[in-house]
Amino acid sequence: MFEKSFITDCEGPLTLNDNAFEMAAKFIEDGGELFKILSLYDDYLVDIVKKENYKAGNTLKLILPFFVVENLTNADFIEFSKNNIYAVSDSKFLLEYLKEAMNTYIVSTSYGQYIEAVSEYMQVPFENTFYTDADIDSLQLNDEEIQKVREFKELILSNPNDYELFDDIFFNRIAKMGIYDKIRDIDVVGGQGKKLAIDKIIERDGIDTDEILYIGDSITDVEPLDFARKNNGVSISFNGNEYPLKVAEIAVVSPSAVTTAVIANVYAENDKKKVLEFIEDYNISQDLKKLFDDYNIDEKIKDRFFSVFGEDYPVIQIVTDENYEDILKVSKEMRNNIRGQDIGGLG
Repeated sequence: MFEKSFITDCEGPLTLNDNAFEMAAKFIEDGGELFKILSLYDDYLVDIVKKENYKAGNTLKLILPFFVVENLTNADFIEFSKNNIYAVSDSKFLLEYLKEAMNTYIVSTSYGQYIEAVSEYMQVPFENTFYTDADIDSLQLNDEEIQKVREFKELILSNPNDYELFDDIFFNRIAKMGIYDKIRDIDVVGGQGKKLAIDKIIERDGIDTDEILYIGDSITDVEPLDFARKNNGVSISFNGNEYPLKVAEIAVVSPSAVTTAVIANVYAENDKKKVLEFIEDYNISQDLKKLFDDYNIDEKIKDRFFSVFGEDYPVIQIVTDENYEDILKVSKEMRNNIRGQDIGGLG
């Protein structure tokens, strides 16, 4: 065990995927559009309604009946996930470094079938991952219910902004189906679920609350980022949208995870204060190579960083009220550029 723990979201900081969206687009007719509508509804329930006992990321539960209608199985989820992993540039490089530097965890809202595929691909122990455990094989609908769910899909697609209709569909009509109890009991690891995962990691590693680095990019990362910041840990938004940027102390805007490796290296060898000092120096330095030498940045990381960026360096900034809007603009641009407009636009 190391003295500090590196905890990262998966989709965004490590991979370019939105696995659930991609599966919806692949297996459900008009499924991509359906998922985007439900994702906005999910944000609405979290952000505006603040629905009791509702977690950010519950889109993964809302979409499940529509997967069941298509007769999908766990095996389908696993096969698709293994064949459709798109990694952020240098994310494997980052994780390879971390093996020798910090306790390393992936805490993701994604389905377990995808995270198992990613952990194998990235060579991160599966026991060091947290995910949404959805057993697709256990979810069943009868013929009448299948027809109703198909009708619900058409209603949602035809009325994309009618959230009262959605309330009735998901919390009244589907709630009367046998499938509802099993879906309700699925514990989505989003928002508060990710924060609870951090609690488990801190206990497991025997570290203090100020000995964690958390990195995320979306609405499901708000609670863990807020926890890390308030407890004097390192909190990073990586190509994040407005949700993580409002709570993270540090913003990274980069096409490559080697930028994350630089911050991780400084933190692993020092403390949060040194990380903030490095970022301040990074933004005023006239000679970054000398700066990296002064901070004893690992040779492999330094070489990789300058081979990736040349002189067009990535954004690494401490977020303030003054620079928030400027960072948000470039962060969203990078997010959409490397992940695509459809995925980048999801909460």
